[in-house]
Parts: sequence; structure tokens; C-alpha cells
Amino acid sequence: MQDIMAKLTAKNDKYACAIADKIISESQDTDEWYEYFDEFASLLNHPKSLVRNRVLYILAANAQWDDENRFDSIISDYLAHVTDEKPITARQCIKALAQVGVAKPQYIPRILLCLHEADLSKYKDSMRPLIEKDMAETEKILTTSDTYLGQRLT
Repeated sequence: MQDIMAKLTAKNDKYACAIADKIISESQDTDEWYEYFDEFASLLNHPKSLVRNRVLYILAANAQWDDENRFDSIISDYLAHVTDEKPITARQCIKALAQVGVAKPQYIPRILLCLHEADLSKYKDSMRPLIEKDMAETEKILTTSDTYLGQRLT
């Protein structure tokens, strides 16, 4: 696992991105990477935003395998990236939250609250509309998902 962590945080971003893409792709179909959930989660607050971007998607892809509810212990840290210092990372987080919410519908109300309360004033005027668009798209996915509708009806 140390090898994978080193690859995900490698200086060569193209290489590290390819490794992350492989993990994300495989995680769509199998839980083989879920056992490393805690290790991936340890990178959530990595100083390098590209590492944070990668790990947000890896964790989102593995949310569907989270029968042990490990996500409970990281959801606050995860949601903090909705207003990450880097607007690109904020956008990646917001997009990945759609997958998290679909896999873990119990988080949908919390995700929606976080999106509604997010203070975007620190972002440049050129980025703010993009982040708002991402928020609207994620909210639409989460509020029209069968799991959310089923929760609201019961």
C-alpha cells in the first residue's frame, strides 16, 4: 500500500493521475480498493491540491462499497473541500459528492445543506459561476435520485 500512496503523491502528476484513474475505474466494479479506504482518506488534507482532487474521486468511487460506514468518520473533512482554497479542488469535490450521495443516501441532506451554506465569496468572479453551476448539477442529481426520493417519501 505504501507503494500506491507514493504513486498517488508522486511528483509526476501525469503518472499519479493515471494511477488514480485506474483505481477509480476499478472501484466502479469491484471493492478491491476499499480495504485501503483509511489510507486514501489520510490524503484528504494533502498540501498538494492535485492529490486532494484524486483522493476525493477515489473515496467517492469507493463509497458504494462502504458497508462498514467508514465514510462517517471522514464526511466532515470531505465536505470541507466544497470550499477548498483551490477552486478547482472545490469543483472536483462538488462533482464527486453526487456519487457519494447516490451511494450513501443518508448523507444527501447533509451534502445539500453544505452546498446551500457554502460561502463562495473568496473565489474570483471568473470561478464563482462555475462552482455554482457544479453545485446546481450535483443538487439536481441528488434530489432526483430514487434513493433520496424514497427517503423523503417515508
